[in-house]
Amino acid sequence: MAVVGVLALQGSYNEHMAALRRIGVKGVEVRKPEQLLGIDSLIIPGGESTTMAKLANYHNLFPALREFVGGGKPVWGTCAGLIFLANKAVGQKTGGQELVGGLDCTVHRNFFGSQLQSFETELSVPKLSEKEGGNDTCRGVFIRAPAILEVGPDVEILADCPVPVDRPSITISFGEGTEEEEYSKDRVIVAVRQGNILATAFHPELTSDSRWHRFFLDMDKESPAKAFSALSLSSSSRDTEGLPKNKPFDLPIFE
Repeated sequence: MAVVGVLALQGSYNEHMAALRRIGVKGVEVRKPEQLLGIDSLIIPGGESTTMAKLANYHNLFPALREFVGGGKPVWGTCAGLIFLANKAVGQKTGGQELVGGLDCTVHRNFFGSQLQSFETELSVPKLSEKEGGNDTCRGVFIRAPAILEVGPDVEILADCPVPVDRPSITISFGEGTEEEEYSKDRVIVAVRQGNILATAFHPELTSDSRWHRFFLDMDKESPAKAFSALSLSSSSRDTEGLPKNKPFDLPIFE
């Protein structure tokens, strides 16, 4: 059976571990470089990205994380994990933070504003529905969330969402020598896939919808690095919408 690592430095790693348990998958907490050697895929959870970066530096994890991403095994970043995986991040604190990279996109670290601007919304996810069944929408939980401003040609957009009307206006500089510009589009990208990398600006682990975790697991069947053993999910464990029928008692989740 596949072994999924969850980077457990800070943030919502417990919630990802619980989501994996609900679908019968073994998850292991990862805090040291050597622990990456025994896993088939990796989830980088949401949290406070600057704090996570400091802790990753302290444990000398960045070289090992870059090697893991470059090796072709599936990696999924949620919220702060998305920032970690981006090749470029804007809207950062003075001095910025170190990134793992690998995902050809530009992320705004705090696109949706402060903690008070956190929100939930329904997202259109036809690709997720096509692959994992269920409705063609999912619940997106955005907590002081980032967003993807632009993507490279090899990046597949899986979901976008309307820009909230109460979001503070932001001015973006894309690098030295470039003029600053205000983000004026009425929608913004919040979920993408590029090869072995999946990234979401929201938190699927905080909902009862396990399709994103199954989608991530299915990615490894396509991975050139190593094929998973087939993950058998009994048909009785899914309802007509692709959600678990009988959820074991676990961490609180949003319905």
